[in-house]
Amino acid sequence: MRVSTSSVTGSDGTVFTVTNHLVTGAVSGTAEPRRPREWLVVWAGDRNVVDTTGADIRNAPLRVTPAMLPADLGDALPGPDFLAVIDADRGSPTYGKVVNTATVGPLVENEPHHMQYIYHRGDKIFAGGLFSSATYVFDVGALPDVKLSGVTLPTDTACGSVPDAYWVLSDHTAYGTYMGGPVLPGPCVYSNGAIRFGNGYAGTPGEVVRIGPNGAVLSQTSAAQATPEDPARCVSVPPLLAASCANPHGIQVREDLNRMVTSDYAEPRDILFDPVKTPSPYVTRNTVRTWDIADRNAPRLASVSVLPDGPRTERNPAHEENSAAMETTVTNLPNHRGAFVATMCGGVIYYAPDITVPRPVWREVFDDTTAARAIDPTVTEGAGCDGGGWVQTSLDDRYLYHAVIGRSPGSQSPTDAGSPKMVYALDISALLASGGNPSCAIDDIREVYDGGAEADCPRLVSTLPVDDVTTGGPHWGTLDNFRLGDDGYFHETTDVRRIAISNYFVARSGIDGNHKVCMVDADAGGRLSLDTSFRDENEGTVCVTFNRTHWPHGDHGAAKPHAELFVVADDDLR
Repeated sequence: MRVSTSSVTGSDGTVFTVTNHLVTGAVSGTAEPRRPREWLVVWAGDRNVVDTTGADIRNAPLRVTPAMLPADLGDALPGPDFLAVIDADRGSPTYGKVVNTATVGPLVENEPHHMQYIYHRGDKIFAGGLFSSATYVFDVGALPDVKLSGVTLPTDTACGSVPDAYWVLSDHTAYGTYMGGPVLPGPCVYSNGAIRFGNGYAGTPGEVVRIGPNGAVLSQTSAAQATPEDPARCVSVPPLLAASCANPHGIQVREDLNRMVTSDYAEPRDILFDPVKTPSPYVTRNTVRTWDIADRNAPRLASVSVLPDGPRTERNPAHEENSAAMETTVTNLPNHRGAFVATMCGGVIYYAPDITVPRPVWREVFDDTTAARAIDPTVTEGAGCDGGGWVQTSLDDRYLYHAVIGRSPGSQSPTDAGSPKMVYALDISALLASGGNPSCAIDDIREVYDGGAEADCPRLVSTLPVDDVTTGGPHWGTLDNFRLGDDGYFHETTDVRRIAISNYFVARSGIDGNHKVCMVDADAGGRLSLDTSFRDENEGTVCVTFNRTHWPHGDHGAAKPHAELFVVADDDLR
């Protein structure tokens, strides 16, 4: 074991650290000559008693029962959160081995959440703490070693809280979505001079923060427009004088178009403060925002679009198609200007063919029920609150990949048969070829089950069930954009043939998972298959499990892997 620590001093004077616990041996170069490798970096949190939900304690209000606690005391006590560095080089004898855990301190219970969606040479990793409202900036240029480059604290982003996701620009700065409202209720003055009134930490409105590669906050911009939004649909607790659905979650950018897209998910205190839940179904959001980023340090809110409802009529209004716009993804090629949005409770995919127009037109183009029926033809309520998460276009714009947590049987009602946990791939080539005038629209109940009737609708090409999950299936994923060349070095590629997924959401919300990270192969035709050679080093089972007693940093028990990235060290990348 080789232990090393790097540190930075936060704006409040606190010294923050990242400590490597590198397993010596072949991977670290002590047993064989060093050679280029590819890594999977996973941002994970320690599982402990704080993950207990309201449902766990409703029958035992005055006592702690053994059922509430993890199996051993090491699991029950808070431990450090960490970046796990996993050997992702398929030709390596240690493929799937956790070779380093880079623990962060002194904060615990960050609830590690998202990083950026993809990694490029020279980038830093931006990683958020959902509960701590801290953003960690990691230097991974010399993997498997990790260094700390900066930390952004809640006091640095006083106009927003609860960081969610990040997009790293070509200059290595990043935009981050802070889903929650200002740290303190009341007016907040943003970098552009705008003033918005918020209802406090983890409330509304959220903001977009630009962060430097050293963790410095370069700008804060409110996601709320100056005029109120629909007060009936944009419910906040406590209520705002000017209603807003501005709780940005997903974020992706087209620098060549000077456009950014963010999707509004929900007022996050409804997740963070379990078991207290808002009775209204309309704390989930149905809005998407486009931004003009010609001035990178002063994003301008260009449009706020309300996603249209679909043909399903749900008993629970929170399950309508446009409910909880969790994730967005942009197209990549210069001749394409469109973007997609996936709804978590609605369970559908929306598409806008041009995000540069003043008012992008969003249309429903796929219902998760179609993919669910490819696994189980008896599914009748496939998409309502099925937990659609990560959505990403392939880098060549041929396919759209989507991870779905699934709905466990009986979770919504005693007669609820549930919905499959899965990852699926759509062929979107015809839709993008339709240019600015697509005809695809899921507007008939039959299309919910059988796919769109129009010729340019996305075509389901592959559905991969994720069976070994009890509570929640795959929430997040990432594309492998690296390929080993004939010169012995790695190169970036747009021909993606591999995806990594993680089966975990947020335990405190009541949606957990089996804490496994899996590797998925994607062939040239978009067909998905589980990589059965990516196995846990302890159990020998397919996928790497984070439910283990021992880690390189000690016996801290099970951990919760939320997000992952494929990374190659700078010296190994050409």
